Amino acid sequence: MEKVLSDKRIITLYVLPGLLLIIGLIYVPIIQTAYYGLMKWDGIGAKEFIGLENYKALIKDDMFWKTAYHSFLLAVFSALSLIIYLLISIVLAGKIKGADFFRKIYLIPMLLASVAIAQLWLKIYHPTNGILNTLLGSFGVDNPPSWLADPKIVLYAIFIPILWQYAGFYILIYYAALKNIPESLIEAARIDGATAWQIALKIKIPLIMNVIKVTIVLAVVGSLKYFDLIYVMTDGGPNGASEVMASYMYHKAFRGFDFGYGSAIGFFLLVICLVVTWLIRKLTAAKEEITY
Repeated sequence: MEKVLSDKRIITLYVLPGLLLIIGLIYVPIIQTAYYGLMKWDGIGAKEFIGLENYKALIKDDMFWKTAYHSFLLAVFSALSLIIYLLISIVLAGKIKGADFFRKIYLIPMLLASVAIAQLWLKIYHPTNGILNTLLGSFGVDNPPSWLADPKIVLYAIFIPILWQYAGFYILIYYAALKNIPESLIEAARIDGATAWQIALKIKIPLIMNVIKVTIVLAVVGSLKYFDLIYVMTDGGPNGASEVMASYMYHKAFRGFDFGYGSAIGFFLLVICLVVTWLIRKLTAAKEEITY
């Protein structure tokens, strides 16, 4: 009995520092954000308690729902892009020439800072000297679009570098998972006459399904709270056409000096991320029950 108690004390001793860090760096700021959302505060002067007024205003804020739509659209594109990353990983995990070289090429964007990526794509999208419009001009396009100035296409133009930025991250995850599949299973399927497509669909993908579920959550939740590259490239413009929830929160809090409203947006964004994560886990769990 004393040994069990001693073991529990040792376990607590080892767990406690990490637990305190998690509480101090994650849970305390979350509680503070929810608390500030109940205040009217410019970030400098005294706080004024106004209850749920910021949250009520948030629900009626058309601009917030517009930014929420943009964030969900990015989340959908990110989730769909996982299909492309998975297919690339399946090809790279196979016995093809130059797989190691291509794997390193895909990892390069992952090594770059978001600001560097934003500056690179600003040059690509430049309306007169950009590589993209120069290429379109060589194919006879007389009036190429202003990619980051046209409200109709700016959001989709920004999606491309965002998805490119994280391609290497998800490809690396899928590649590692595929490499952990026993080669004996693949060889047995080949002996039975299975094609490469059948092996991918019937063996490889089902065996890494848990990894795929994790990447779906990472991609969707990460997209909902995405900020940095959009901030550098367009700052939410033109006229809010590329504004997302995180950038809207930043503008309200640090430019509008309305930290109470900005905190309400931040806490609401957290709630949305938690709900979406729960829904994804429920849907994937239901799918797993149906499959088995």
